[in-house]
Amino acid sequence: MNLPGAAGGARDTGAGDAADDELDAALALANGRAVGRHDPVQPPSDGGPDGATSSLPRPHGGAGGGTHGSSHGSSHSGRHDLPWPRARHIAGSAAGPLGRLALPLDAALGHALAEPLTALTDLPSFDTSAMDGWAVAGPGPWRTEGSVLAGQRSTTALLDGHATVIATGAALPPGATAVLRREHGRITADGLLHATRGGPGPGQDVRPRGQECRGGDELLAAGVLVTPAVLGLAAAAGYDELAVTARPSVEILVLGDELLDAGAPGAGRVRDALGPLLPGWLTALGAGTVSARRLKDDAGLLQDAVTASTADLVVTTGGTAGGPVDFVHPVLERIGARLLVDGVAVRPGHPMLLAELPGGGRLVGLPGNPLAAVSGVLTLAVPLLRALAGRPAPVAYEARLTGDVHGHPTDTRLVPVVLDEESQAAPLHFSGPAMLRGIAAADGMAVVPPGGAVKGDRTAVLETGWGRL
Repeated sequence: MNLPGAAGGARDTGAGDAADDELDAALALANGRAVGRHDPVQPPSDGGPDGATSSLPRPHGGAGGGTHGSSHGSSHSGRHDLPWPRARHIAGSAAGPLGRLALPLDAALGHALAEPLTALTDLPSFDTSAMDGWAVAGPGPWRTEGSVLAGQRSTTALLDGHATVIATGAALPPGATAVLRREHGRITADGLLHATRGGPGPGQDVRPRGQECRGGDELLAAGVLVTPAVLGLAAAAGYDELAVTARPSVEILVLGDELLDAGAPGAGRVRDALGPLLPGWLTALGAGTVSARRLKDDAGLLQDAVTASTADLVVTTGGTAGGPVDFVHPVLERIGARLLVDGVAVRPGHPMLLAELPGGGRLVGLPGNPLAAVSGVLTLAVPLLRALAGRPAPVAYEARLTGDVHGHPTDTRLVPVVLDEESQAAPLHFSGPAMLRGIAAADGMAVVPPGGAVKGDRTAVLETGWGRL
């Protein structure tokens, strides 16, 4: 992976003291001022690996501000935009996994394993026929006697030169040395079974005990997402319930007097796109219960909603910039929240934020423009939800660009792309901060470094995650 932390960068476990020092420095940088103060944070004297980017003055407005949800485009005057990989690292390290639950198999789907899944017994737990046919002992021809079906167990040992009819999945009788497939044998008039393609070798078409695993073997690591296949494996291994991590609860607060819930936009009003977009997507990303409600542009209403929320994660849309009705920063200051990320050097979506609330929950403030909000989810909400839900970051992947992508001078860009039959990434048009047309058709978001990229460059691609809906 050429861009550290680019695709999924959640938790740098095992990175040692250097990673801890980097995280401490990033947190100190993000919290160098109280939430509502207007004196800008000074960058480290040596600039660090990201100093040149983070110390540049930030213009007012920009791609991440929005007309959706009261984000009016002016930068919050004290915000210090963190480099994009650093912001994702902080989000993925901002919380640990929630509590453990013991759930029956039919309720565990979509959770992450809280502990390794270990084999309760050998699998198979007995020597098993892999085919319909005859269990045989020794070389043929064989005299046939009786039968063994799936779910039955013969206690009578087969003697050399004898065979018994056996079904797929049935336990091999004692003394059996192989299975002769039905289509490879015939019984002659004298009642003897003959192999038509040569006799089976020892162990042929037999699934021996412990072929898949031995009792106590680790089948899956902690953190693995419980999929239908995982449920099948757990059931086969003898589990009736699984130890999983609780899925985080999320409350979405959609802010803005200008939003319409129905009908065509016009006369200064726009449709609420994020109310329909976010709940199902956050569920696919690992959230458990998700609720959403609209709030007017009122600081008191926002403060009441944030302080009353019992959700593990509060997500706000809009109100993170410095406009006349952008109240997220003042409310966080008033309630004593701790800012972990206050602006990210990414386009679209740079006026996003992450805060730790006094009650222990977390708040992700998304810009109001729809694509800028998508950028905020991928940058901050995805790694945070993974951390809360106990899911590891997926393996990052890269794709070669099929065209040039204009870059921002200092900020990372996230650009919607589609993957072709050769797994190359084709940049899409309609990638402005207020546009959803591009991302609606996209397979992912390409991570374009400052300065841009040209056709043929390899770039990290972020999966959106809504393919799991």
